[in-house]
Amino acid sequence: MSSFLHHVELAAPLFTLVLAGYLLAASGRWPKAVSDALAKFVFAVAVPALLFSLMSDFSKLPPVDARLLIAFFGGCLIVFVLGRMVGLWLFRLNGVEQSVFALGGIFANNVLLGVPIAKASLGEAAMPSVALVLVFNSLTLWTLVTVSVEWARHGELSLRGFGNTLRSVLTNPIVASVLAGAAFGLTGLPLPALLGTPLSLLGSSAVPLSLIVLGMGLAEYGIRAGWREAAAITAIKLAVQPLVVWALAAALGLPPIETQAVVLLSALAVGVNVYLMAREFDALQGPVATSMVLSTALSALTVPLTLALISR
Repeated sequence: MSSFLHHVELAAPLFTLVLAGYLLAASGRWPKAVSDALAKFVFAVAVPALLFSLMSDFSKLPPVDARLLIAFFGGCLIVFVLGRMVGLWLFRLNGVEQSVFALGGIFANNVLLGVPIAKASLGEAAMPSVALVLVFNSLTLWTLVTVSVEWARHGELSLRGFGNTLRSVLTNPIVASVLAGAAFGLTGLPLPALLGTPLSLLGSSAVPLSLIVLGMGLAEYGIRAGWREAAAITAIKLAVQPLVVWALAAALGLPPIETQAVVLLSALAVGVNVYLMAREFDALQGPVATSMVLSTALSALTVPLTLALISR
């Protein structure tokens, strides 16, 4: 209980910022253009600056057990297949809807919510593990759902779909900043103050702004139809995925810090990218939007609980 309360104490201020962003947007006094511009700044400037600064000291960071990728993405694959089965058996969804439904169970808010919570709850030692997952996260999961949708629609795989996915991932500012920072860090050279100080100042804004932007986004999506599907997506995302990832991490014998990092990332709320995919394929937009709001609200308790359990 004391461990749970400790993690609640660490996470509560972060979710308070999410609530603040939600209330600001819901008040109607902040035009949507403001939240869109702020979100673009966070994704394209603040978070990349934070990750580049971190990875620029790559040679000084503790080594990361790369098997964490097997635990995290192996868990994603298992839960994705399970999600498709649930979508078919319980809700009679078609192939495209099953793919979007299953994606909701594995694609989390790793940037807007994961980076701040990992930094606050697990400390700097966990950030290399988080960064490693972030590098492969978009490419791996977008590819997985692209294959699933292409197969459901055409019964075959599309090279054009793969090419578009790869191009969008490599031009993603988050991925690019991690790769560029790691490449610079391998040189062993310190960042000059002329570059390091501005990056540090920008990076320090990433955590609070990310959480406020997340809250603003939730106010935009709102609560819509599809409660049954949304509840199922939320249960898979907050309970099933972290359990599967933890089991794989334990089976692989991952060190504690890597285990805590991958389980934390798997226990986070449904990510905004799932809603974008739902809109792209015109499938389950209402249930996905509802699951984002529901899972974010519940994760204020489930994430500290998960951290408390694995820290034992």
